[in-house]
Amino acid sequence: MIKDTIVNGPQNATHRSLYHALGLTKEEQQRPLIGIVSSYNEIVPGHMNLDKIVEAVKLGVAMAGGTPIVFPAIAVCDGIAMGHEGMKYSLVTRDLIADSTEAMVKAHGFDGLVMVPNCDKNVPGLLMAAARVNIPTIFVSGGPMLAGRVDGKKTSLSSMFEAVGAFAAGKIDEAQLTVCEENTCPTCGSCSGMYTANSMNCLTEVLGMGLRGNGTIPAVYSARIELAKHAGMQVMELVKKDIRPRDIMTAAAIRNALTADMALGCSTNSMLHLPAIANECQVEFNLDMANEISAKTPNLCHLAPAGPTYMEDLNEAGGVYAVLKELTKLDLLDTSVMTVTGKTLGENIAAAVNRDTSVIRPVENPYSSTGGIAVLRGNLAPEGGVVKRSAVLPEMLVHEGPARVFDCEEDAQAAINAGQIRPGDVVVIRYEGPKGGPGMREMLNPTSAIMGMGLGNSVALITDGRFSGATRGACIGHVSPEAASGGPIGVIQEGDIIHIDIPNNVLELKISQEELDRRMAAFVPKKKELSGYLKRYAALVSSGAKGAILNV
Repeated sequence: MIKDTIVNGPQNATHRSLYHALGLTKEEQQRPLIGIVSSYNEIVPGHMNLDKIVEAVKLGVAMAGGTPIVFPAIAVCDGIAMGHEGMKYSLVTRDLIADSTEAMVKAHGFDGLVMVPNCDKNVPGLLMAAARVNIPTIFVSGGPMLAGRVDGKKTSLSSMFEAVGAFAAGKIDEAQLTVCEENTCPTCGSCSGMYTANSMNCLTEVLGMGLRGNGTIPAVYSARIELAKHAGMQVMELVKKDIRPRDIMTAAAIRNALTADMALGCSTNSMLHLPAIANECQVEFNLDMANEISAKTPNLCHLAPAGPTYMEDLNEAGGVYAVLKELTKLDLLDTSVMTVTGKTLGENIAAAVNRDTSVIRPVENPYSSTGGIAVLRGNLAPEGGVVKRSAVLPEMLVHEGPARVFDCEEDAQAAINAGQIRPGDVVVIRYEGPKGGPGMREMLNPTSAIMGMGLGNSVALITDGRFSGATRGACIGHVSPEAASGGPIGVIQEGDIIHIDIPNNVLELKISQEELDRRMAAFVPKKKELSGYLKRYAALVSSGAKGAILNV
């Protein structure tokens, strides 16, 4: 305990004097010191309510006999960062968050932690930190946004991006665009579809690191405050029982998370974050696990952008636990794993009920018999590419067409906006990978423009960058090796035929092996002039196929 190494004894009088400077009484110094990692800020809509969550956590910790101490973590809003240089700084914050949290915990010797994240890289960054420092830890997120309402229909951020595409194509006027703008994101919280933030908050429950409802209770519900108090109280139980993150996030728990990912239809970004979390847990993660698990896991949910339901609907239907309960019917989960409740996953979900089979389909009637994410391979992606299969229109599951090649997102976006992309095309955006971007930008603007212009049933997009969870359509990201590392995506030429077969997990450049070998032998990847953090990141980051972890 911290009091044995930092507080007690004459040798620690200096430490105690600084605790007194903080206003901590002798009684508080003798209690377990619980760090509360607050991601609160005033620029991310999903974080603007975290001050209230943190206060509730503090109360819960104090009620259970601990001393709560708050310190911060940064967060980027992917929606605000989208489509410009700022997106290069999204994924890279995952490691800043993990590193800075490690530094604070190790420097100050906390007995336990409560992580309070919400959006995008904030959640996986703190899960990585939890595994790395490995002291008793629990998570409570800020919760999802309520869906918007436009013309009597529920909407979310992906609807907004597609509305911009529809406006560019002349399908709606400026007045209609303004109605969408003012009504799509009506509350605080992580954007209301199964995007990256909500995917990772749901998977935090599956991993066993959050209490029931962590991923689905809406941000504006009072139940979210109650959840935070319970998290504050429960961390004290974890400290007493010495239950640590690596006791919870085992190989079996990570397989459970990947299985639930397939059933929920999570963001493709989970295929970056789960490997990175596994790496910190010292658990092996092979990208091919995705197809192995997907082959036997039914897709049960079509939350936005894949379908017309939203996080509030999933919550009312029974939440993540109800989905897990469905999966147990097929014996797809290891229910013996430990969780932050102090009970096994099986004990946690025993009483779960699926209250709405239109939101969570039963395993007897899934959307598909295979999971929501697929890894594609072929001569164009020897290390793999990732697609959110559950959000692909049936007619685009198999597609072949000419490549339209762009060396950055901005050039592709300009061509789409100018009407230069035709039905049948395969848009290729390269030099946007972890190293080449650097930072592996999300391509929500071009994918949404394609959908908004009515080309979603005839145009595919591939990139060594990545996609937002809000992306839908035949969009294949994480193509590895990336162009900047000498990958085959770098030698695609305008007009080359690209073959996509998602059911059979194939991504092929339709040229002879001899021609591919000739191009690869002559290929010299483009270099970018970099400075600051991005220069250091590009020098250290691994392939997207390995989770874009840093090689240190």
